[in-house]
Amino acid sequence: QVQLVESGGGLVQAGGSLRLSCAASGRTFSSYHMGWFRQAPGKEREFVAIIAWSGGATYYADSVKGRFTISRDNAQNTVYLQMNSLKPEDTAVYYCAADFEGDFIEADYWGQGTQVTVSS
Repeated sequence: QVQLVESGGGLVQAGGSLRLSCAASGRTFSSYHMGWFRQAPGKEREFVAIIAWSGGATYYADSVKGRFTISRDNAQNTVYLQMNSLKPEDTAVYYCAADFEGDFIEADYWGQGTQVTVSS
C-alpha cells in the first residue's frame, strides 16, 4: 500500500514558479514509476510528467516541456514537480500518481490533489 500526499500548490502570477511535492508512505516507493497529472475545471485529467522508478528516465507533455521538471528522491520517498514560467492555462488541480507498470493507464495510487492557480 502506498499513500500519496501532495503539497506546494497555491496562487502565483503568470511567469512565476512553484514547486510541488508528493510525499509517499510505504517502503516500496522506489519500486514505482511516479507521475504528475492535472485537471482543469470542466476538463478531463491530463498527463503532465512521468519519472521512472530509478529516476533515469522522464517524460513530459508537450505543453509543459522546457518549463516543468520532474524529479524524485527515493531516500526521502518524495517526488517533485518544479514549475517555471507558469501560464494561466496551467491552472488546475495537480495530482501525484504511482504506477508499478509505468504505463499509467490505470495508476495504482493517487494523491488527493493540490490546487495551482496562475493569474494573468
